[in-house]
Amino acid sequence: MKTLFWLLSMSLLLSSCAVVRQGEVGMKRKLGKLNQKVIQPGPVGFNPFITRIIKLPIRTMNMEITSNLPSKEGLNVSAVISILYRIDPAKAPWIVENLGLNYEEVVISSVFRSAAADVCSRFYAKDMHSAQRATIEREITEQMSKAINPQGILVEAVLMKNIQLPAGLARAVEEKLEAEQDAQRMEFLLEREKREAQRKMIEAQGIRDSQKIIAEGLSQRIIEWQSIEAFKEVAKSPNAKVIITDGKAPMMINPASTGN
Repeated sequence: MKTLFWLLSMSLLLSSCAVVRQGEVGMKRKLGKLNQKVIQPGPVGFNPFITRIIKLPIRTMNMEITSNLPSKEGLNVSAVISILYRIDPAKAPWIVENLGLNYEEVVISSVFRSAAADVCSRFYAKDMHSAQRATIEREITEQMSKAINPQGILVEAVLMKNIQLPAGLARAVEEKLEAEQDAQRMEFLLEREKREAQRKMIEAQGIRDSQKIIAEGLSQRIIEWQSIEAFKEVAKSPNAKVIITDGKAPMMINPASTGN
């Protein structure tokens, strides 16, 4: 009998104690009335017969929505949207009382769809798949923040993922990107050929200038003097040689090559 009483006592004690974890806040609802005091993380005691502990996460939450976004030209662009938000701890009792625990569907989803329709309708479908996407995300975030931040739901970011353009438009965008890449490739090739032509022109200019300098520096007297110096060196050789000259420029004949 004592054992049964002890077990009942322990069960009652355990059921009258709750733990509010990190990243959460708690509130007591007693006989249907919500206490406005916010319970910080830690253990909390309560009467399980008349009181309930309601917990609300205050860390950053990620809510994903799959939606068809309207574009300026009237097309529907399918996308998966991540909405990053958190709850203002001081506003937690007001949210539970006025919005309920399904505030994601009641408020966040509805406000997002309205803001997304308003913002996306000002952009072309292709913009959602280009650098303009960051602008669209920022404008949706700002519009949602104006609507629900005062209610204690703080929108941190709206991120567009897995964007699927209509088939015809997607192909047109791909063709445009391919054309841009081809144009960039052709521009690179033209620039390379232009640089090669400039290099050859500079090389030819250098050769021409070098030949001009050599031609201008070779006078008849220098040629005669260099010929005489060359034959002086040849004369030092022990081999027999025949030199014919007209008094201006000598000509050497190798006897060994004039044999029979």
